[in-house]
Amino acid sequence: MVFRNGDLPVLYHRTDAIAVARQREAVAATRYQLLLLVAGAALASLPTSLKVGGSFQVAAFFSVLAYVGVLVLGYLSTRRRAKSHWQLNRSAAEFIKSMCWRYAVHGAPFDSHVSERGADDLFSTRLEEGLRELVKVGWEDPRTADGETAAGDLITTPMRRLRAKPFSVRKETYVRDRLIEQRNWYHRRTEMSRRATALWSASIAMLTLFALFFATLRTFSVADSFHAPGVLSAAAAACLAWSEIRRHQPLIAAHSLVEEDLAAMHTAMETTVTDAQWPSAVYETERIVSPQHTDWLVRHRS
Repeated sequence: MVFRNGDLPVLYHRTDAIAVARQREAVAATRYQLLLLVAGAALASLPTSLKVGGSFQVAAFFSVLAYVGVLVLGYLSTRRRAKSHWQLNRSAAEFIKSMCWRYAVHGAPFDSHVSERGADDLFSTRLEEGLRELVKVGWEDPRTADGETAAGDLITTPMRRLRAKPFSVRKETYVRDRLIEQRNWYHRRTEMSRRATALWSASIAMLTLFALFFATLRTFSVADSFHAPGVLSAAAAACLAWSEIRRHQPLIAAHSLVEEDLAAMHTAMETTVTDAQWPSAVYETERIVSPQHTDWLVRHRS
């Protein structure tokens, strides 16, 4: 038995797609703002001898355009609220995915003691309750504007098929296609964050050293025509801001802890967890991989 993301309901796929699109939009807006700030500082630092008609300074004009671009992007980002929509849709998508897995493998509260009709009703009730809480804080339910998403079943045929399997099959499928997959994902993200941290730390240090070098030259009036220290400082600040926005350093600690918890849960599921203990073990695993748990770790490890 294999259970993949493609077996989840249409509502999950639509919400996940919106989260990905809004994430790209939010990240791109921040990236362009930082680049324009650095470009504006660089253009403003060019020699004032570059003029047209005796008084119009070309470099300064393009610097003005760069700063205007920063303001326009900031205004559009505020209006579109891409970051907020990204986080809300990601929370909704992961919540739907978690509930589907819990239903399909008899995780609490959808354990084997609940009848099939009762499990279906309980799943729909708990899912809608959770989504209504997200609506209260600004999540836009795609079912209100998309007929195809609204018409899609919340409980898919593969979910019912997996739920009907015996305990050994459900456990094997969950451990392989959910727990191990999530454990590998957190491992990859940890390694990516480590590489990104090393890259941006080295970039900041290098830019700062160059700024120090040129500032020393200006101290002794060796280089006065181009204000390199200001440009390099702006570039270093942009690198630092980007690293902080992407939260690479705190995510290393958070993802490492989640990976360790999943490894311990994996060992327990393979050795000691019985059929009676299974619902609570699945519930605990889903709690560990939830975005809220990761955010909590980030806040307390940063």
